[in-house]
Amino acid sequence: MMTIYKKLQEARIRLQATPLTKSGYNAFAKYAYFELPDFIPQINAIFNDVGLTAIISFGVMLAELNIFEHEGDGKITITSPMATAQLKGCHEIQSLGAVITYQRRYLWQLALEIVEHDALDATTGQEKQPDYKALLETAKNVSQLGSAWQMIPKPMQPNFVEIKDEMKAKLTEVAA
Repeated sequence: MMTIYKKLQEARIRLQATPLTKSGYNAFAKYAYFELPDFIPQINAIFNDVGLTAIISFGVMLAELNIFEHEGDGKITITSPMATAQLKGCHEIQSLGAVITYQRRYLWQLALEIVEHDALDATTGQEKQPDYKALLETAKNVSQLGSAWQMIPKPMQPNFVEIKDEMKAKLTEVAA
């Protein structure tokens, strides 16, 4: 009979042999990343095959992913400190949803050794002009549009005349 540690290792090996595609894309920093649907269905199938079940819970200080054996008393707990998300133009519950989604993704990545290049390493230290069009295009309402414009340093802001038609179109789009 396999121990829970052997079962988890078996799940990791099986997942590594499964081709995964990154469906998330950060247009501002220009990198792809894994989203939960990119690996959760594969993990669920693998866990079912090897006899494991996982339950995620959230506390004030920690998020936990508890992995249990289907048969036996084995349990492995993966933890992560809780954090907050400061999303501009979002309701408090939307920010909470973002925290939950990020925590789930990171807990699964820790537990199953899902690795990807660090987006922070890829963008840190690079001096590049902001892509104001991408910033403006990601805005979903007038407030976010104004915030996106304010994120562009004044000396780098393009002449308003150059983009006034784009701004007008975007304002019309987000106001609808």
